[in-house]
Amino acid sequence: MMWRRARSSAGVNIRKLSTAVQRRIEDEGDWSYASEWWGTESEGHTVLRSTSDKGNGVVSVVAYPSSKPSELHWASTERWLQKRYEEIHGCHEQNDRFRVLGYQWRALRFNDDTRQSTVKVLAAYRQSEPGVFAVMQQPHCLAVPYLKSMISAGLAAIASCDYNLMDTVTGNESMRILCIGHGGGSLPLFLASMIQGAVVDIVEIDPLVISASVKAMGFPAFSVVTPSGKRAVSKPDTMDEVLWKGIHERLFLYESDAEEFILNNTSLYDMIFIDAYDGEDIFPHKLWDPHSPFLKALSNRLCPEHGTVVVNLHSDTEILNPDGSAPSVLQQTVPMGKYVSGVCRAYKDVVVGNGSSCGGKDSGLGFTVSVPWVCNTSLVVCRGFRVKGGHSNRDVIMNTLISKSFELENVLNLPFSCLQYIKRGFIVVD
Repeated sequence: MMWRRARSSAGVNIRKLSTAVQRRIEDEGDWSYASEWWGTESEGHTVLRSTSDKGNGVVSVVAYPSSKPSELHWASTERWLQKRYEEIHGCHEQNDRFRVLGYQWRALRFNDDTRQSTVKVLAAYRQSEPGVFAVMQQPHCLAVPYLKSMISAGLAAIASCDYNLMDTVTGNESMRILCIGHGGGSLPLFLASMIQGAVVDIVEIDPLVISASVKAMGFPAFSVVTPSGKRAVSKPDTMDEVLWKGIHERLFLYESDAEEFILNNTSLYDMIFIDAYDGEDIFPHKLWDPHSPFLKALSNRLCPEHGTVVVNLHSDTEILNPDGSAPSVLQQTVPMGKYVSGVCRAYKDVVVGNGSSCGGKDSGLGFTVSVPWVCNTSLVVCRGFRVKGGHSNRDVIMNTLISKSFELENVLNLPFSCLQYIKRGFIVVD
């Protein structure tokens, strides 16, 4: 969940260069906008603040002004909202128009320091109810680089397993996804909005984090599931239908311990995303212990032909300089030290084995990529990875992933390039 900002001078140079990259679609979550929301709490205003009883300390959501989209583009959003309303309710109310109040960045923090996640939200209302406004998280906007890394590397990997991603994107086939760790919800929301066939289960242990994401960060309220397995909200209200119709029906947000959920679940998942750091910046040992019930059960919950796991990891603090920066020789690549490599080996060994094959045909694969601008590493372990000619050296594997990443950008019409998240610090897990 949580993430750290890289403090080396190299990170600054890369960030400056990134603003010059040309995109087909403007990326409102580009790192060049980090200055808008990387301030202290005093620079924004707090919209939610409470104390967690699940180890996350003081949980708060702080709002900051957003420069994009400018007010010149609000009218197009208002027309979109009106059209959605008419499609759902089959009527045209000329005197009841939708109005945009504006856009904000909202940052979820633990203990007033750690930025757990950052999202962009839209606030809008109907003229007939001017005192009631809805907050909608912008699903296309991924502000945090490690999320783009997880998505780029993970989807490129499953596409390399002869998995027909196109059919799931268009909704012709379903894709079962599990997200362990919720935060603001930007990862599952992005997947559900971009992939029409995606059905996404989300597991979050802290009810306060769930509440913060729904009430203050614009995550769909209809997604919340009660312990009995039913929707907490039996029927979405009018604004939720307008904002989320076609998306919130495919999101299921459970309050649960990750190990308990995976042990009691019988679903088979195509992909599992894990982003589960707590308020003390710790990735629980039971989530990566190779002998734990969690990892063994997780392996059984993955599709045997192409099942793919993506894990967000922090770089190893013991090999950074005292001030938190990376050693000069390693400034361009987040190092893989004892902690990260231990997690990688555990997932690789349990999910695909020590160089063994899945289904008796195709070798499983584990690899890591380092995340630009922040000290995070994305681990990907997948079954059924295929390369032309059956070769499995590093360059062939990386070229296969890069080729699939180009296809991925076109199919999803992504506002960011996957290439920088595939090539940077690429390491095959032995």
